[in-house]
Amino acid sequence: MSFSFSNHTIENLKNQINIVDVVGRCVPLKRAGSNYKGVCPFHNEKTPSFVVSETKQIFTCFGCGATGDVIEFVKRFYNLEFSEAVEKLTGEYGITLEKKASNDNRDVYYQVNRMAANFFYKAFTETANKGYPYMKRRGISPAILKKFGIGYADEKWDSLYQYLLSQGVDPKIMLELGLVSESKGKYYDKFRNRVIFPIINTSGKVIGFGGRAIDPDDNPKYLNSAESRIFQKKNNLYGLNISRQSVGKDGYIILVEGYMDTIALYQAGVTNVAASLGTALTENQARLIKRYTKNVVLSYDADGAGRAAALRGLDILKAEDCKVRVLHVTDGKDPDEYIKKNGRDAFLKLIDGALPYGDYKLEAAKIGFDLSKDEDRIDYIKAATEIIRSLSPVEQEIYIEKTAKSLKISESAIRMELMGQTPQELPKFRHAKEEDEDFSVEIQPLEKTLLKVLFTNESFIPKVKSWDSVFQSDFAARIYEILEREYGENDSVDIKKIMDMLPTEGSKKVSEILDQIVLGGNEEQVFEECRQTWQDHQLEEEEKRLITLLSMADEEDNLEKIRELTDQLMKVQKDRKNI
Repeated sequence: MSFSFSNHTIENLKNQINIVDVVGRCVPLKRAGSNYKGVCPFHNEKTPSFVVSETKQIFTCFGCGATGDVIEFVKRFYNLEFSEAVEKLTGEYGITLEKKASNDNRDVYYQVNRMAANFFYKAFTETANKGYPYMKRRGISPAILKKFGIGYADEKWDSLYQYLLSQGVDPKIMLELGLVSESKGKYYDKFRNRVIFPIINTSGKVIGFGGRAIDPDDNPKYLNSAESRIFQKKNNLYGLNISRQSVGKDGYIILVEGYMDTIALYQAGVTNVAASLGTALTENQARLIKRYTKNVVLSYDADGAGRAAALRGLDILKAEDCKVRVLHVTDGKDPDEYIKKNGRDAFLKLIDGALPYGDYKLEAAKIGFDLSKDEDRIDYIKAATEIIRSLSPVEQEIYIEKTAKSLKISESAIRMELMGQTPQELPKFRHAKEEDEDFSVEIQPLEKTLLKVLFTNESFIPKVKSWDSVFQSDFAARIYEILEREYGENDSVDIKKIMDMLPTEGSKKVSEILDQIVLGGNEEQVFEECRQTWQDHQLEEEEKRLITLLSMADEEDNLEKIRELTDQLMKVQKDRKNI
């Protein structure tokens, strides 16, 4: 069941909850005057700079700048989306809110999966079975087995089916969730004689299962739940429900291929890890990762399939503006084997040496070429040129120099090769004509006006670079990115080409901007007004932030900080007057 909440409803929620109680469950707080203080949970510090105001019902860290209300705290601390944070608070405090619900029986599906997970877990922990000794041989401790909720499906044909039936579960629901299969009107368990890995989303709901064969003759080796209305592999990552806080604290995520890689790394102390539920990383998974960090290390198997998966993952993550590196284990087939043999510190050294996007792509492109032969060198240079072409202008400069040095050729030869080819479309738009269910054309009035200026007079495109954060919506940011790319490569913009690169809704929105926004021939004046409006908005937000910080600062403990904030506030207010 999905919900949406009105502003009035959210205000009612905040009025019924004391932020001090919520934060106090997670952070030890001590009273300091009219506020409360503690050590910030969002960055490492020894001297407490984290302040919670009971009167204002907000938190602020004077060290890292984190600030917000009780919902924002829950979002940050538990790495949740807004609606998830609201549901968590309402559930914990027993508050009923008005909400618009779209009821598709998802709660029933989650409940049935939870029952199945408990059934598998009890079979794994309370009865003699093949699964427990198998996982013990793999070196997994009881504490980690419990943390990940590992279970066992016995060898019988209908154990789970009969149990769920006794609990009143409709067989059709079992079938839809992929817990059972059906043949000639009879139902039988899908998972048999397998170690079971529950797949749990970041809201703590069991959405599916993975089953690992124990006997060598059983195929397939891994069996996953069928896709259902609550489980789509493309939208989820295994283990992220457990590792998300570590991802936030460490500042990056390690993405592996399988369940055992995730569990083995986590047990060894590398806790910022998750698995992609198959080697084919998807755009939706990349967006999910981006909620927690932009920094990704791909640690796939070192075989051909793993390398191919890494190359696909690189492009998908790059298109989502992630900073991605790739490592391949050097001693052992996969991360699971490597870390058990060599330990945590050795694996962390591999991470330090992981190759960035450009380096890995260029190295991978060398496979199959004998660079001692002129013919192969020429073919590789052409392949390398295509890779360099997909990079940003700054990255291109770096990799032109690197490639020229490694091949002992002139940089100008690579530049000429680049100039002689038709530029590729931006990676973000390579599938643009495919309808994307997550594609949004929401855009602010200021963004519309500014884009109309850029479409009308291309010479303004590079002038926006210093304040391109004006494009807050995803759609406007995408349009500006491609405008900048097209102008930089061609000194002109082909509007029809841009329209062709967008999904249907996107091209309609561009047409709407071009048709409805009137500039009156004063592009330069309108451009300057846009810049001033954005600058004033930024200063206004900064003014509000500084006033809030000053109101929460303790005069005795933060006298120097108060002076600094006051000076900043006076400057901001002066700058606003001068706009």
